[in-house]
Amino acid sequence: MSGVAGSGKSAHARELTAQGYVVLSFDALAWELGHRQHPLGDGARAEVHAALQERLRRSVTSGENVVVDSSFWSRASRDEYRRLLERWNVVPVVHHVTAPRHVVLERLARRRNSGPDDIAVPADLAHAYLDGFEAPRGDEGPVVQIDGSAS
Repeated sequence: MSGVAGSGKSAHARELTAQGYVVLSFDALAWELGHRQHPLGDGARAEVHAALQERLRRSVTSGENVVVDSSFWSRASRDEYRRLLERWNVVPVVHHVTAPRHVVLERLARRRNSGPDDIAVPADLAHAYLDGFEAPRGDEGPVVQIDGSAS
């Protein structure tokens, strides 16, 4: 998955479970590890990514189809996971989930921090996420565009 908070990534990831995918969610793992406020600090973010990558390794090496539900907001973050997956000859397909800006902002404004799919994002941070997002490009490998506006 790749997309800003509120774009519909988690809903799309859940849809993929019907096709046999295991969902590994950055936010769910962060919540499980006790992190309730975002953005995470560098140490917490590194802790969550390390745990996520270990779970990804176990899933991939056991032959499971996996979707990693994370924003992957930068090319560098996507490239890091591509390099990791190269070890097991896996070429990831990026599902870039988008929704109109106003839809994303409305969704985020309704969040109450009640769980990993409801992490509160203040308006100023939501705008920064939208403005700083680096959309996946075709030269990164396979990219599937997903309309998350109905999620």
